[in-house]
Amino acid sequence: MTQATLCDSFTLRGKGLHTGADIRATVHPAPVDSGIRFCRTDLPDKPSMRALASFVGGTARGTVLEQKTWKVSTVEHLMAALYAMGVSNCTVEVDAPEVPILDGSARQWVDGIKRAGTTTQDSPQKEFIVSEPIHFDNGKGSVMTLEPCERYEVRVHVDYPSPVLGQQDAELSDLRDFDKEIASARTFCFLREIRPLLHLGLIKGGDLQNALVIYDKRMWQWSMNILARKLGQKPIDASKTGYLSPLIYENEPARHKLLDVIGDMSLLGMPIRGRITVSRPGHAFNTWCCRQLLERYPV
Repeated sequence: MTQATLCDSFTLRGKGLHTGADIRATVHPAPVDSGIRFCRTDLPDKPSMRALASFVGGTARGTVLEQKTWKVSTVEHLMAALYAMGVSNCTVEVDAPEVPILDGSARQWVDGIKRAGTTTQDSPQKEFIVSEPIHFDNGKGSVMTLEPCERYEVRVHVDYPSPVLGQQDAELSDLRDFDKEIASARTFCFLREIRPLLHLGLIKGGDLQNALVIYDKRMWQWSMNILARKLGQKPIDASKTGYLSPLIYENEPARHKLLDVIGDMSLLGMPIRGRITVSRPGHAFNTWCCRQLLERYPV
C-alpha cells in the first residue's frame, strides 16, 4: 500500500452546525508523510495541526480538534470521506472554528474528492494491522472490538430508548462501497434534544436540510410552533411522531453512526487492517478508543 493525495484542490462552502456562520473549506494536495492537516486561515499566522486523536478536545455533537487557543469542530464527516477515498495526505483550510455541516453527511465531501481526483505517491503507507483481538469497554454500554481481518470492515449496533428509532444495525464489509452505502447517511438528533442544545448556544446552523430529526415524544402544538420558528422551519404537525424528513436508507441512523466511526477512527493517522465492531458508538467513545490505540502504536 502506498500513500495518496489529491490531484487538485477543491472548495465547499456552507453553514457551520454550531455557529451558523457561512464557512469556506478548501482541501489541498499535500506531500508524503503530511497526513491530514487542518489549517485555520482566519487566524493570525494560519496555525495548523495534524488530525490525530491526541488533539481531540471535545465531542459535543461532533469531534473537535484543539491545540492551545484554537480549534476546528465537526471534522468527522470529512475525515470519513478522506479515509474511505484513500487520501493519506492533504491540507484542509477553513476560515472558521468548524467545518461546514453541508447536508449532514459525507456526500458532498466524497463528490469533491472524486472531482479533484486522487493520485498515488512514491512512499509506502504505514498500516495498523490488527493481529489479535483488542477490546474496549467504557462500562456504560459502549463496546468496541477490533479483530484480525484481511481488509477493513466495520459493524455498528445502535440502541436508543425510542419508539421511533430503537435498535438498528449497519455493516460495511468493503470500503469501496462507502460511496454508495454510507456516504449519504445524515447526522440525526431527537427533536426533544434541540431546545437544550439551542440553550447551550449549539446547532445555530441546524435545520431539517442538514440533519435527520426524530420526533418521538409528543409536545403541544404551540411548543412545536415556537421551536419550528427558531429553526426557521415551516409549521410542523405535533400530532404525528416519526422522522421529520424522508429516510434515504431504512437504517440511516445506524449507517451514519458507522460513518462517524470511520471518521473518528481515522484519527489514528493510518489505515486499519481489521474488523471493527461497535455497540452504542459515540464520538467520545470512538475517539477514546482511538487514543488508546495511538498511545500503544504511535504514528
